[in-house]
Amino acid sequence: MLNEMLGIKYPIMQGGMAQIATGKFAAAVSNAGALGVIATGGFSAEQLRSQIREARELTDKPFGVNLLMLHNQLDELVKIVAEERVAVVTTGAGDSSPYIGAWKDAGIRVFPVVAAVALAQRMERAGADAVIAEGTESGGHVGEMTTMALVPQVVAAVKIPVIAAGGIASGAQFLAAYALGASGAQLGTLFLSSEECPIHENYKNALIEARDSGTVVTGRSAGAPVRILKNRMARDYLKREKEGASREELETFTLGSLRRAVFEGDTAGGSLMAGQVAGQIKNIRPLSEILETLMRELDDAKARVNAL
Repeated sequence: MLNEMLGIKYPIMQGGMAQIATGKFAAAVSNAGALGVIATGGFSAEQLRSQIREARELTDKPFGVNLLMLHNQLDELVKIVAEERVAVVTTGAGDSSPYIGAWKDAGIRVFPVVAAVALAQRMERAGADAVIAEGTESGGHVGEMTTMALVPQVVAAVKIPVIAAGGIASGAQFLAAYALGASGAQLGTLFLSSEECPIHENYKNALIEARDSGTVVTGRSAGAPVRILKNRMARDYLKREKEGASREELETFTLGSLRRAVFEGDTAGGSLMAGQVAGQIKNIRPLSEILETLMRELDDAKARVNAL
């Protein structure tokens, strides 16, 4: 199980949420018993080093760093992560295999995010310690396969542990991930609703108000699908996509939209990244309560299944 592998309380890790998952937030997640993860999106190389060191001041528990392979300072980020010897590196948006050896030499575990079996197998061959199989239900950048379909196929294709991500916000969903063969779960949207999460209160309130069909995927025509809450920006974006706007035009249209949502609380023109489980979120709670409730629900779900 993930918790035994990493020496943490719960078999749960936090997703790398750009401009949200700071060192302070990652430390709070780790202190609550899961694995906190610092996201590098929006950080320069030296800002990342500062965030790592801030997290170390705030927790003595393991935490990780998420690296996107498209970052314009990738080589510097890779070097800093190795120098700082964080517990775990998660990777996304590309092939991280050229860097895995250096991280492992530094004693770092590497968990690439994958959206297909072929990539999971490639990461295993490159030396990854586990893979995070992320279904399209998740918030932010997404693939096409659902968690229910993706996880068991990845589990069957690799020998390393598989962490399930996408569509998990309750103990019953967590139990389903276990039933599919996962060794743990990565959560993102549920953690957005925590008291400790640094997003604007308007963003949190939008999550609470979201319904079951409250998210939409933008950017498919540009080859960069992103799941966000439905709002004016999402509607305008989809309209432009339908009209045939180029990738460059769409990127210009959304420039700064995540920052507006996170820091300014712009729920109309901001990009409110969230997964399909947003409709399940009903209140703002401390991280410790979120995790304790999730594990209690897991036990209840096990009991219901055992009674069948």
